[in-house]
Amino acid sequence: MNRIENFISKFDDNKAIIAVMGLGYVGLPLAVAFAEAGLKVIGFELSERKVSMINTGISDIMDVSSERLAKVVNKGHLSATTNEKNLQLADAIIICVPTPLTKSYEPDISYIVNAVATIQDNMSKNTLIVLESTTYPGTSRELLLAPLEDTGWRLNNDFYICYSPERVDPGNQQYQTENTPKVVGGIGEESKLAGIALYSKIIQEVVPVASTEVAEMSKLLENTFRSINIAFINEMALLCEKMGIDIWETIDASSTKPFGFMRFTPGPGIGGHCIPLDPIYLSWKAKEANFFSRFIELAQETNKQMPEYIIQKAGTTLNTVQKSLNGSKILLVGMAYKENIDDLRESPSIPIFESLQEQGAIVSFCDPLATDFRSKDGAMHHTIPLDYAQMAHYDLVITLTCHDLFEKDKMVEHCRLILDTKNTFAHIKSEKIVRFGDTTFRAANNATYISI
Repeated sequence: MNRIENFISKFDDNKAIIAVMGLGYVGLPLAVAFAEAGLKVIGFELSERKVSMINTGISDIMDVSSERLAKVVNKGHLSATTNEKNLQLADAIIICVPTPLTKSYEPDISYIVNAVATIQDNMSKNTLIVLESTTYPGTSRELLLAPLEDTGWRLNNDFYICYSPERVDPGNQQYQTENTPKVVGGIGEESKLAGIALYSKIIQEVVPVASTEVAEMSKLLENTFRSINIAFINEMALLCEKMGIDIWETIDASSTKPFGFMRFTPGPGIGGHCIPLDPIYLSWKAKEANFFSRFIELAQETNKQMPEYIIQKAGTTLNTVQKSLNGSKILLVGMAYKENIDDLRESPSIPIFESLQEQGAIVSFCDPLATDFRSKDGAMHHTIPLDYAQMAHYDLVITLTCHDLFEKDKMVEHCRLILDTKNTFAHIKSEKIVRFGDTTFRAANNATYISI
């Protein structure tokens, strides 16, 4: 048995130890999946509070229940630590750290750099290093391979490197870690084989690609495609309002075509870690090659304008009942970036909240899942209790992220006026509802249809 075959056999025989760096939305589900497969997993975290929670079986990630976490912790299959020396025990180290943007909208790769520095100081020979964090093509070679080779170790002899983009969709009940196909690219054939062996322990379909660059680009392509198409449908919604056409009925009509059309829907803006950030990583890297992507930057600009458009729509809606934004009581329903999760990352609801306040509105929010957030001025804001009768006290209720737990009939019964940004109330006919993407509505205290 040669060197790579001997290394792969550790995964096949469940003798490998897996270390996961970063136990957030990506890392914790991954760590639990490996632990459930019978491998020993070390979770490395900088937060002592989070380490303590995990080691007592308490999960702060909606996709991993505390019951499920406690089971693998109690079996001794998963333990969390802040001690970087424990990385010396690992046969595979998977990096799942944040990759945000700087204030000047450039990639912030500092978390990856710090993770690699920690690995350099603590890695044993014959270790597979995998990066899952979203980043630009070339990162694995630039930020993983080069520093590790500087230690004098040799690729595919002393260590292996792969890139495998995370495909986490928080709250998705159909596609989770095990049944979401996993793209794996290695630097060299032996690294790729090692990556395939690792992920085959927990993933039903592993998709090998020729290089880490292909794997890195695939993640950016997936989400840039979504960003551009969301921007397009947002622009179509604005156009339809100008032309007096219902965008929602138009989308439904187009969706009956069984080929050549993919359904996207408009809304108050884009959120989450991927769609708002990934295209910027790609656009930034493209400029290094003296290539300027107008599609990517135009889509980002269009999507970023949507929260401000919702503010304008709110003002126009209030005007029809002889009210202004300044001084009106407004309730935002749902602050998470999408339905049925507690994730506030890049949520457009937050700038909508802040902008309404800046224009003099008295703003509250109701979200039993995403219960707290800190605005850019440093103030903490907390959800009001879910009490439908209390919704009658607001001049306008704006539905941004209408979780399934909200009873829509009760909202319509009690609210004076609703601005529906995602066609949440599509099947409810009421004079109280104003829909984004529609041009007319009958105000609750108005006898005629009024153009918005």
